[in-house]
Amino acid sequence: MDLAIGPLDLTAHVDEALAVQAVAFGLGPEEVAVRRQIVLRHMTYPGARALGATAGGRLVGFVYGMPNDRTHWWSTVVEPYLRAQGHDDWLDNSFVITELHVHPAYQNKGTGRSLITRITDDATEPRSILSAIDMESPARGLYRSLGYVDLARQVLFPSAPKPYAVMGAPLPLRRR
Repeated sequence: MDLAIGPLDLTAHVDEALAVQAVAFGLGPEEVAVRRQIVLRHMTYPGARALGATAGGRLVGFVYGMPNDRTHWWSTVVEPYLRAQGHDDWLDNSFVITELHVHPAYQNKGTGRSLITRITDDATEPRSILSAIDMESPARGLYRSLGYVDLARQVLFPSAPKPYAVMGAPLPLRRR
């Protein structure tokens, strides 16, 4: 597999990235349109950065994140769940993985692992947090293998049909 991972100008390649996310996450055109605006806004935040995985010149995976800020929407939603579990301190001095998606043809080949470890290797924060659908899945298995643990479960995001888990890991991430 001829796969290259490197910095991604997500603002310039937002449509390609969201096409990967749509296939990987099963999003329809209306959801993609909403997420497009969110991604473009996120990329204006201080410290936001993205990596892409390309094969044959085509984007097949991406990750982006930023230093967490308690005033951001995601933090305001997850904070009460984390506080109830005694983990709201994880919202401070953490690098949040905002999105990580890999085209199904490139899943289970180390692409997601490479993306998340590479982006967190450059983080100056001592830990990382993320949210994932709260069910057993290859993604949750990947996160656990890297050292992420559940900080809060059954987190409900407005308009999300399924509950999420918030997970956290010390940096650097564990290597297998």
